[in-house]
Amino acid sequence: MGLLSRRHFGDRAFKGLALLMALSVFALIVLIGLELWSGSHLALQKFGWRFLSSSGWDPVDEQFGALPFIFGTLVSSVVALIIAVPLSIATALYLTELAPLWLRQPLILFIELLAAVPSVILGLWGIFVMVPWLREHLFPALQSALGFLPLFQGPIYGVSVLAGGIIIAIMIVPIITSVSREILRSVPGLQREAAYALGATRWEVTRIAVLSYAKKGLFGAVILGLGRALGETMAVTMVIGNRPEIAASLFAPGYTMASVIANEFTEATTDIYLNALFEIGLVLLGLTILVNAAAQLLLKTFGGPGVARQH
Repeated sequence: MGLLSRRHFGDRAFKGLALLMALSVFALIVLIGLELWSGSHLALQKFGWRFLSSSGWDPVDEQFGALPFIFGTLVSSVVALIIAVPLSIATALYLTELAPLWLRQPLILFIELLAAVPSVILGLWGIFVMVPWLREHLFPALQSALGFLPLFQGPIYGVSVLAGGIIIAIMIVPIITSVSREILRSVPGLQREAAYALGATRWEVTRIAVLSYAKKGLFGAVILGLGRALGETMAVTMVIGNRPEIAASLFAPGYTMASVIANEFTEATTDIYLNALFEIGLVLLGLTILVNAAAQLLLKTFGGPGVARQH
């Protein structure tokens, strides 16, 4: 009886410790939010909700608005996802379903090495290699082919929202690819065998038996990449242009919330200026939480009652 009681105590202790560790993550987010809220109280009192809808950013006159930074963050992140998601999932599919064994491991190694490159190094490469190439080759070609769209009109500077989106895409491709690859590897082999037994082609097996089964996990991988995209700082700061304005053209310079904090935090000489930057951080935290909550809601709404039930 004593041995059984000790076992029950060990189970309860382990459960309590695991619960404590899980709650510590929630507590950490709450503490970060409270610190940002406390640091931005002057800006909250002075600007209120107008802070989110105002486009002015003038430290001299102490007029601050977050709209250009929210716009730049969202647009650059969407551009990054448009580029990175197809590339990442296609790469993960190739590594899982098609690549020969002699090529698979070297490719995985290079993807992991890309994930390990510091963002400041990618930023330097972006300034001296990517941006000149974009300015001289890709952007003129895009303007020539798609110049009838407002997204590809206007003067070409090189540093731009599109350049920021491209550098973010390069940074999130390894993350989405690695997670997607593990998800695709977890698809049961019986799924593939059943599809082949029914006469499906290799593409049909991949589309029906693999991608359909793993779509929830792949969506989670994309959301993980989006979280990285929203908060990326140094590399984006170096190539996006850092101009607080809202423009329809992707060739125009922009600014992100993370970039303005990194650029101007040490220059904030007044309390209201510092509080405005804290409020930018609070908005970025809220936006990240909101995007992840919306993604979970979409997953539950459109993902169906369960992957296994679909087959």
